[in-house]
Amino acid sequence: MSINKDYANFFETINKDTKLDSYKNYFHEKSRFKDPFNDVVGVDNIYNIFVSMYKQVDNPSFKILENISSNEISYIKWEFTFNFKNSIKKEMFIGVSRVEFDENNKVLFHEDFWDTSENLYEKIPILSSIMKFIKKRLQH
Repeated sequence: MSINKDYANFFETINKDTKLDSYKNYFHEKSRFKDPFNDVVGVDNIYNIFVSMYKQVDNPSFKILENISSNEISYIKWEFTFNFKNSIKKEMFIGVSRVEFDENNKVLFHEDFWDTSENLYEKIPILSSIMKFIKKRLQH
């Protein structure tokens, strides 16, 4: 199994009990992680993003849908499911990550791409109507 598939599998199996050492198996010490809300450098900071995620939502999990690699670059399409705190309704959205690996197969840069408006803001009751109104006004 290639390191890129190992990395994708890591994301499918991480949970609130996954320790920092597990992240260090995949991320370079000075790797960068960027998503619509974060842009951090260092495996400790990356780990803290995921620790925070487990505090903010219930039952978060990733399912890898596609993993395409060429040399030291991977594109990983994933499905993220979770529950907002104190909600039984399962939420889901799809995103893509572009991941760069170094010569030792450690992640140098992981960047997530997903639509925060459609996949998050429109699911929060108060923001939902505002976001839908703005979206409607911008449509041709």
